[in-house]
Amino acid sequence: MAALLASCTSTPLPPASSLPPTAAAVPAGIATRPGDTGPLPAPLVQGKSRWVPVRWAELPGFEEDSLFEAWNAWIKSCERPGPVFAPLCAEVRRLSIASGEDQRAWMLNRLQPYRVESHQGVADGLLTSYYEPVLKASRQPGTGYEVPLYRPPAGLGNRKPWFSRQEIDTLPEARTALRGREIAWVDNPVEVMSLHIQGSGRLNITEPDGSQRVVRVAYAGSNEQPFRSVTQWLVDQGEGRMLAPWVESTKAWASKNPQRVQQMLWSNPRYTFFQEQPLSLFDAAFGPKGAQGVPLTPGRSIAVDPGSIPYGTPVWLASRGGAANLQKLVLAQDTGSAIVGAVRADYFAGTGIDAGLLASRVNQPLRLWVLWPK
Repeated sequence: MAALLASCTSTPLPPASSLPPTAAAVPAGIATRPGDTGPLPAPLVQGKSRWVPVRWAELPGFEEDSLFEAWNAWIKSCERPGPVFAPLCAEVRRLSIASGEDQRAWMLNRLQPYRVESHQGVADGLLTSYYEPVLKASRQPGTGYEVPLYRPPAGLGNRKPWFSRQEIDTLPEARTALRGREIAWVDNPVEVMSLHIQGSGRLNITEPDGSQRVVRVAYAGSNEQPFRSVTQWLVDQGEGRMLAPWVESTKAWASKNPQRVQQMLWSNPRYTFFQEQPLSLFDAAFGPKGAQGVPLTPGRSIAVDPGSIPYGTPVWLASRGGAANLQKLVLAQDTGSAIVGAVRADYFAGTGIDAGLLASRVNQPLRLWVLWPK
């Protein structure tokens, strides 16, 4: 999750007559909000999406959301705003102590909602979720802690892709390059795989003197090998559908099939390297930094395809499924290798076991509306 700043260049779409007839209309049965009148602006097109202007009444749950919960995430975005939203940040900060109704009124006055669609006009997409796992670790190997977490090796960028996961475990050249780069050791390879997939996490770490503290390990690079789903590998092996939470069900499988654990892990050649970061009490209330370069806010940050939605953009998210019913304001603050396309988002669920349980279950329909300055 490299710290990146994004700017947005938007160009008009073809005339509104060529768009779906609902583009400028309020859905049937929904009353127009007071003050939400007048002509709508022209549609906009991004690299991977088009934005169709709509009335605020189209946003499901807009009147019910506790907007103050999202305001912390918005203030975080204002630490590294793009050029489009930077002029609004002083007002956003002042409104942090305002009522929800005042915040809603300000949004109606200053922002225009646009429904996000593919270039082919498809507004339905996919929501998944991710979280920050918490692992037990030791600064020294032994006593059951045998699986290392590595800092990036010197010269990582000189060889693309770098060694695969299997080669890292078996080739002397790869092992030599990583010697001395260990941050800590963890006791379970499945939990380490989960940490590699999530991209960051927290370690309850035991120091050499026996003291314990909590640190964060954040994404610092990868071997740039392709990602392969371990869950899909298990299904392909005839193991059936792995039940949520993924880590616990996979650990249970591993305990019953110890001779096949290495084969399972090697089925995913992607390997993640980390950097250690201190974790203050203030930092502990937020997640790791996302691609925008600001800390993620549990339940209010999403990862997006920046070719569809620029970092720092406030987004209205609506998704209903077996895991969660979500209608809320979120901020586009991160991305991921699997987050590709116009209407695609990864919902940051937070830190720890409960967040991991939610994240493992979210795989459901999605609609998005960007809230863009007028």
